[in-house]
Amino acid sequence: MAARGKGKAYQGMNWIRPEKRLAIYLRDGLACVYCGGTVEDGVRLTLDHLVPHCEGGSNEATNLVTACLRCNSSRGKRLWTKFTVAVAEYLNHGVKARQIQAHILSQRDKPLEIGLAKDLIARRGSLAATLASGERS
Repeated sequence: MAARGKGKAYQGMNWIRPEKRLAIYLRDGLACVYCGGTVEDGVRLTLDHLVPHCEGGSNEATNLVTACLRCNSSRGKRLWTKFTVAVAEYLNHGVKARQIQAHILSQRDKPLEIGLAKDLIARRGSLAATLASGERS
């Protein structure tokens, strides 16, 4: 495996427990915090580090937000606040960058519902099956 950040091997989705990943997705409404794309829209959800891991960012929930694969890939090395400006301009749907930023800041401090996430995964058999079902409770 190739090394990535702080000398640790890149582990794909295995760097975070499935129930914590799902709890963050649920906290963020199963939607990309940048563009608003949802699993119902067919987007693939990922987690984005507000402060990248390679720049000292942690894997704490307050540093992680739900992002669609397109937004997460497009952000690159830009600060998340700068990226929201680009998203607001690109989408041109009346939502301003400062509104996206305020939404992100309000979401990241909400408590995670780990118990709910564990229950959903147990009932559906996996994180992928849970997301495919679109079930929230």
